[in-house]
This record gives sequence, structure tokens and C-alpha cells, in this order.
Amino acid sequence: MKKALLLFLLSVTLLPLASEAQRWKRQRYEFSFGAGASNFLGELGGANQIGTNYFKDLEWSQTRFAVAIGLRYKLSNYFALKSHLTYGRVAGDDKLTTEYFRNYRNLNFFSDIYEFNVNFEGAFQQEQVGHRYRLRKVRGLKGYELYTYGFVGVGVFYFDPRTDYLGSVVRLQPLGTEGQGLIASRTKYSLIGICIPVGIGFKYTIDRYWGVGLEIGLRKTFTDYIDDVSTTYFDFANYPDANDLAAVLADRSNKSDPKVTTAGQQRGDPRDKDSYMFGIFSLNYKLRTGRNNLPRF
Repeated sequence: MKKALLLFLLSVTLLPLASEAQRWKRQRYEFSFGAGASNFLGELGGANQIGTNYFKDLEWSQTRFAVAIGLRYKLSNYFALKSHLTYGRVAGDDKLTTEYFRNYRNLNFFSDIYEFNVNFEGAFQQEQVGHRYRLRKVRGLKGYELYTYGFVGVGVFYFDPRTDYLGSVVRLQPLGTEGQGLIASRTKYSLIGICIPVGIGFKYTIDRYWGVGLEIGLRKTFTDYIDDVSTTYFDFANYPDANDLAAVLADRSNKSDPKVTTAGQQRGDPRDKDSYMFGIFSLNYKLRTGRNNLPRF
């Protein structure tokens, strides 16, 4: 009799806890749609000093619009996988810096970025559904309404640097502004690259289905040509078959100090690869998980 009573008390106590612990499995999928801002870290523009990298070299005035959609799949209460499809524009302009060599170089660009990634998320606390109705003294599902996580992943992105010249938009990659395609050691760079997203995110629970979030992430890339600038000035004068427009857009300085932009002088720094950033505010909706472990709409 005592054993039966003990088993009954344990079942009454532990079963609700077990049910609560498995609640996340009922809503493993979460759809998100968001909009925000994008920015760029590369050769063009930047801080008013030489030798500055990453966030110290950020030019806030070049912030542009970005939009993203995503789908999160929860692995547990603390870990998840999330895939994004993100669009954003990045830009840079040497006129915005007072650092002499950059300003004299006088180059500018803009490019649309299309990125697809898969990120692994790790939470700093367990995500739970907030109070069901948010009424005082009403019993409901309580938990952490603000959910914080870090993420790292891998992505593929497409870019296409362009510039404005005499009122027209000109694509820079086909021109070979650093002699790409004219000599064997300088081939045309690819417009598709691999990136490593890393950052932090915050989610606020509205109810058991809806929530809002903010995600801020840096994309480390393996290309130095998002802005079409990487190595040295090219000697177009010795290549009569070169595109005349390529020579013009390779050196847009005022020629008052010609030794700075002569062939072989530094135009960019290939040791520092380009990076870009997204900051996205999102609206999130949890989807029910079906019996086959697929989302149920």
C-alpha cells in the first residue's frame, strides 16, 4: 500500500515536469521574417587613419537596407539550427575618409549581397513560453521571456561590385581594374564566395506562438574583391588591348600626386579579406510539429 501511494505521488509530481521538459518538441520549427541594416568592412572609405581594421574602420553613413527570411529547427532547449536567406546592399566611398592615401585614391563602389547560410545556435538559458495571458495572479506557462543566444555557421553569397560613372552604373568585375584577365597571375575573381557568419541574437516571447527578435552578425569572407580593390595599380599603358574604361576606373585620383597611383603601387591590401554585417529585427512564429517531425501549417 505504501509503495503504491509512493508511486502515485511520484507520477503526479514528475509527469507534469516531464511533459513541460518535452514541450519544445511540439514546436521545433520557427519561421521568421525580418528587416534591418547592412554595412561593409573593406578597403574603400573607413576611418580617418591608416592601419585600422574591423569595427574601428566602420563607416556608419554607408549603412544600407537589408531583409531576411529564416527557418529555425530546435535540437533541444538550448541548441538549434537556423537557415537564412538574406539580401542587403553594401557600399564604400573614399571621399568619406580624411586619411590621405584613401581619400586621394577616390574610389567608390556598391554591391548587392545575396546570402544563404546555415547557423548553429547555442542559448545562454533555456527558452520557454512566456506567461500565457500576461494577467497578474493568473496561472500559466512561465519562463524566460528574453532569450539570448550566440551563433556560428557557414554560408554562400553572391556579390557584384558596381560604381557610378558619368551618370551610368558600371559593373567592375568584367573590366579587370587590376589587370585581371590580362596577365596570367591575375585572373578574374569569382562573384560567389563562402562566408562564416558569427554573432549574437535576442528573442522576446509575446505568446506561445509569436515573438520578436534582434540578430547582429559579422560575415567573415575569403575574398578581398567585394569592393573590387585588393592588390596594386596595373600598368594599362603597356597593354593596348586593355579596356580603356578599366584604366579610367582603376585610378580615379585627381593626378596631383601621380607617384601614389603609378603601376605597382599599393591599391589595396590582400592580407585583409573583406567582411560585411547584418543587423536584423525579426517577427517570429512557431510552427506545430507533426507526427512525422515535419512542420504543420
